Amino acid sequence: MSKKKKIQKTLVEKILYKKKVTYQPMTFETEADGDTQEIVTDKTSRNGYKIYKTLVLTGNKTGPLVGMLPLDKHLSYKKLAKISGNKKVGMIPLKDLVKTSGFEHGANSPVGIRSLHNYPIYFSREADEAEKIIVSAGKIGQSLLVEPHDLAKVVDAKFGDFAVDNPE
Repeated sequence: MSKKKKIQKTLVEKILYKKKVTYQPMTFETEADGDTQEIVTDKTSRNGYKIYKTLVLTGNKTGPLVGMLPLDKHLSYKKLAKISGNKKVGMIPLKDLVKTSGFEHGANSPVGIRSLHNYPIYFSREADEAEKIIVSAGKIGQSLLVEPHDLAKVVDAKFGDFAVDNPE
């Protein structure tokens, strides 16, 4: 008789459970893309909820910071710099990502990053207006469907207008 393989809860799920934040686990297929693993999806949403990416950046005044925005949007560096109190922000180089955030590309989660570091975290305005969003569970291929204001409260995030349709 075979035992059913149980998916282990990630650190992010354990933190949300401890903070009494309701979430629904979701899984996505993944594939190698160069040096990184990526979720396999041609969609920017699932079940009507938008998938959000977690970007780790550095500001010239604040140092590392995190931006959360829908997968189908682009980051406005100028707008995020202004919101975060920086003159300039830029992406953390891929080679420095694990050292900076504690997570590999594709597994960054605002909850996981907040548990390891006290970086400022910003959610795009779209999250402020959404019923629920899909974010990484801290492991490639594992995500969570969660209410954005509950999530923002756990990570002390601020909402702002920095997601754009076309890159700068």
